[in-house]
Amino acid sequence: MTNIVEKLLTAIRGGARELGEAVVDTQSMRIFEQEIRDSKNGVAEAKEGLTEIVARKMAVDRKLNQLKEDISENESYALKALEKKDEALALEIADKVAKLEIENNELKQEALTYEQQITLLKGEIKRADKTIAEHERELLMVKTRESVQQATQSVTQSVTMNQSSIGTARESLERIKQKQQKEQDKFDAGVQLQKEMQDDSLDEKLKTAGIIKEKHTAADVLQRLKNSTYQ
Repeated sequence: MTNIVEKLLTAIRGGARELGEAVVDTQSMRIFEQEIRDSKNGVAEAKEGLTEIVARKMAVDRKLNQLKEDISENESYALKALEKKDEALALEIADKVAKLEIENNELKQEALTYEQQITLLKGEIKRADKTIAEHERELLMVKTRESVQQATQSVTQSVTMNQSSIGTARESLERIKQKQQKEQDKFDAGVQLQKEMQDDSLDEKLKTAGIIKEKHTAADVLQRLKNSTYQ
């Protein structure tokens, strides 16, 4: 019992120091994880010891129940011997009852000791489980925080290293856009000129065919003057 309690208390003390000291670097974190595993092993041993002590107490309780029945039975025998005036037999039975009572008292003390040990171990195991759970949560938080910090640092370094490359790529992209716009403007201008040339050619054909007359001819001007004079 003492050995089990010492192991359990040692396991608890192993994880009781400040978490900040245990996670100074990766190696310290690994050590802390190992201490948690050791603590769990200590608790597992304590639980095995508790199971054994409970089993022993159950066996003692059975013996006590049997002794109680034996004492009661032999007391009835002694009374019957006295009824028969057989004091020698009654004394012999009484001697047996006395021995059973001595054994009963010893077993009661043993059962009480087991009960105290069980109560102590249950309390220590409960406290150890709670402490281990707290340490595991704290360790998980530290691991998560470290992971986030490493990822942030990696991204920051990557952005810093690639800023010049990104700037160069952006300038190159802007030049490409300007070149594409220039080519588009040339294409649009060509289409417009082609359309205008096609319209002029159609007008000439219509004039030649006499379908439309040329505007502002000398005849038109002379006719306008005559009209103005005789009005």
